[in-house]
Amino acid sequence: MKNKGPISHFIVEHYKHFNAASLVDAAAGYEVQLEKGNKMMITLAGAMSTAELGKSLAEMIRQDKVQIITCTGANLEEDIMNLVAHSHYKRVPNYRDLTPQQEWDLMESGLNRVTDTCIPEEEAFRRLQKHIFKIWKDAQDRGERFFPHEYMYKMLLSGVLEQYYEIDPKNSWMLAAAKKNLPIVVPGWEDSTMGNIFASYCIKGELNPSTMKSGIEYMTWLADWYTNNTKEQGIGFFQIGGGIAGDFPICVVPMLYQDMERYDTPFWSYFCQISDSTTSYGSYSGAVPNEKITWGKLDINTPKFIIESDATIVAPLIFAYLLGW
Repeated sequence: MKNKGPISHFIVEHYKHFNAASLVDAAAGYEVQLEKGNKMMITLAGAMSTAELGKSLAEMIRQDKVQIITCTGANLEEDIMNLVAHSHYKRVPNYRDLTPQQEWDLMESGLNRVTDTCIPEEEAFRRLQKHIFKIWKDAQDRGERFFPHEYMYKMLLSGVLEQYYEIDPKNSWMLAAAKKNLPIVVPGWEDSTMGNIFASYCIKGELNPSTMKSGIEYMTWLADWYTNNTKEQGIGFFQIGGGIAGDFPICVVPMLYQDMERYDTPFWSYFCQISDSTTSYGSYSGAVPNEKITWGKLDINTPKFIIESDATIVAPLIFAYLLGW
């Protein structure tokens, strides 16, 4: 516990059993991976950016405690939306009591609800749209193609959004990632608001779909990255939530081993999932880590942790431990 702050000491002292103990074990296991020189992938599902995970994740990035991120398109954009439109967000603590009419009224007010938080359409979506469209169009005019996150990086690093900043920029994980040029994989980006907007420009004939690199290209890029980065050390897998953000990248190992017949491909060196999804019939997100052994994703000896709890509570605590807070 050397160089650990009060939050770390609190969880070690009080989190002794059940999911609490799993939290401490997973945090300590993550730290061991970094001490060994292994790298770590963090995957973000759900609405972790809207939950302002950037307050801790940005510092994780700055301190090199994460080397690659896989996230949904929503998490990619919603961190930037929070950066430029935070004061326009509306919290609805009584969201469980809303009637359909009240939900409709929020929609007509340009407020899109994520549980207890409403994202302002005009100040968030539209504010970004005019700037990102120009970057997309300029790339197309030059015959260039990039991944979704690379376009976001270009927008952030250009400085065009600085006029709108409404939070301390040190709390934006996307800005921290852009400054480090951190590798990001965004499977199913088309499902996001910016993905829908991009598709609308393609339908109108103003952009070509080929201007955006695809999910298959993300997978082939990830295959090369994983191969190159496991020559001398392992790569751990820290999964926040379920869904495509976790399912997509973890499959790179069995793809390399089984489909490419590269039998020297190492398994993921660590695995942790924070999820409140329970194991049920056909539930990928609720599947316990041992099931992943049968799919060629994890080894028998891979350190495995599952924390069945709310990721918005658990992830900041684990990051606090790793940051020594």
